[in-house]
Amino acid sequence: MTLLRALAFNLYFLLLTIVMGILAFPIRLFAPGRALAYAKVWTGLTLRGLQRICGISIQVSGMEHLPPGPCLLACQHQSEFDTLVWMNLVPRPTYVMKRELERIPLVGPMLRLSGMIPVDRDGKAKALRALLAATDDAVTDRRQIIIFPEGTRTAPGAPISLQPGIAALSTHTGLPVIPVATDAGLYWKPGSLMKHPGTIHIVVGAPLPAGLRRAQLLPAIAQAWQNLCATHGLPVPALREPQKETSE
Repeated sequence: MTLLRALAFNLYFLLLTIVMGILAFPIRLFAPGRALAYAKVWTGLTLRGLQRICGISIQVSGMEHLPPGPCLLACQHQSEFDTLVWMNLVPRPTYVMKRELERIPLVGPMLRLSGMIPVDRDGKAKALRALLAATDDAVTDRRQIIIFPEGTRTAPGAPISLQPGIAALSTHTGLPVIPVATDAGLYWKPGSLMKHPGTIHIVVGAPLPAGLRRAQLLPAIAQAWQNLCATHGLPVPALREPQKETSE
């Protein structure tokens, strides 16, 4: 039964994405400013289908820690679910996403119009400059910036290592960094078509201290995730390797 429900949801998601992508053409041409609101409809319908078809509900705690304006959300990344849910949790979300997603037919153009920030993960210095410039626009637009410091999906409880991009964003913008833990990978496994019924937990932590350098910020994020997971009964990640002190 779980397999059939997962297959039914995958078909629903595919058809929904095709239909919404086609219907988005007029918005792209005549009302590009409505792209974010339209994207929220798409993700909202997706999450509703996930609940009704697969029996996966969502429980969010700690939203009181979010400031009213722009911020950096340092989120654990365990499955594709993480790339959807924040569209409907904060008013003006902007995902820092891999550039390859822009190439998806129908979806890619809407991601660009919605204000998502593409990153060339192999571009290094040039990519970082482009990321910081795009982030400036997001801050001006008072966006909540969602970034996955792991840089890839990681199974619940598996060892993690964090990439330095979020430290560059924190230093550049001065925005508060909000750690976010989850157990989404227990129900929507990374890279899998299977969906298992249950309740996905999302836990928002208190802002990290301001002004942390990279050598301080990355361990602080990892420690915050570990604390949030331990406190709320989620799988606790371990660091793959110690964060080394570097001069800044």
